[in-house]
Amino acid sequence: MERTSRRDARARVVGVLAEAGAVSRADLARRAALAPSTVSAVVSDLQAAGLVVEPAAPVHPPERGTVGRPPVLIALHRKAGVVAGVDFGKRHLRMAISDLSHQLLAERHRALDADLPAREAIVLAQRMFKEALEAAEVSKSELLGIGMGLPGPVHRPSGELGNSTILPGWVGINAANAVSEALGHHVEVENDANLGALGEWVWGSGRGVEHMAYVKAATGIGAGFIVAGQPYVGAGGTAGELGHTVVDPGGPICRCGNRGCLETFAGGPAVLAALADLHGDELTLQDVVRLAQRGDTGVARAIADAGAAIGTAVATLCNLFNPQKVVVGGDLGAAGDLLLDPLRESLRRGAIRSAAEDVVVLQGELGERAEVLGAVALVLGRVVA
Repeated sequence: MERTSRRDARARVVGVLAEAGAVSRADLARRAALAPSTVSAVVSDLQAAGLVVEPAAPVHPPERGTVGRPPVLIALHRKAGVVAGVDFGKRHLRMAISDLSHQLLAERHRALDADLPAREAIVLAQRMFKEALEAAEVSKSELLGIGMGLPGPVHRPSGELGNSTILPGWVGINAANAVSEALGHHVEVENDANLGALGEWVWGSGRGVEHMAYVKAATGIGAGFIVAGQPYVGAGGTAGELGHTVVDPGGPICRCGNRGCLETFAGGPAVLAALADLHGDELTLQDVVRLAQRGDTGVARAIADAGAAIGTAVATLCNLFNPQKVVVGGDLGAAGDLLLDPLRESLRRGAIRSAAEDVVVLQGELGERAEVLGAVALVLGRVVA
């Protein structure tokens, strides 16, 4: 019984350290729901084995307003293992390798052709994975897990991407199985907006709250949720399809088959189509943001219109969910207040007063890295001794 109890305590301590990064012993005891004396004994064992260290500098900055001498932090040593994150987008592939103290060891990014077939994208991921491991100077044997994001609902029972994804070449493919086989290690797949929420909650604008929503405004529009300090994906993994909220039943036909979905008014293709007469059809969303920030009033109006439409849907989200923060990322999220001010105004008009007063709308801190860092965080949250 004693051996089992000690093993369970060790698993809890390692799991908390992997999920949280560097923490104080007091915080570790609280998060692991263990007595301080038990935590002290487990940490001593881990230190003796060289698996726990006191980092020279905290992985995360101290919370604003803290005074006095900061507590001594502990973290898992590099030799405890590493994890990887992969993020497939419509036009990009990102990868990151992290140790269990949340220190990033390598990152890679590659532009992709739009609608690249899944098999070709997976071959590129295989090459990038090898490059990232070499850059991080780690071997595959040290890898504890891989998280992966895809832009669309990942149906948990089947492991397949739903037909509302913006990656038509992946529909009907069991992404986890295909990428696991290519990388030679088990891969856990999740919707990219869910991973964006996790990334911003662990490392970015969502730190320190129990209830938050992340809105990824890019080619598609998706949402991810943190509820009571835990990611929430719904019964089958498809929670957060904000872009397919119907805002006008008589509106344009959406790729999901419905009419008037939010994405048909505020998704990337809709924004670009609205600007085609002014700027041609070669614009990207990154171009749109740059033009707006340089003072192009027509482009700024298109972004504002998208923000107002997204805000109407986010108002309903706040009425139903009542989050403390809504963090906005994605290519359009990079426009900052050009998108967020109209979004906030629509939210205030559409949400009940208490829900509107409870929430703060913020730009994401992690930018285009939110989803790949969320993929890393997904696996960190699964690590046990």
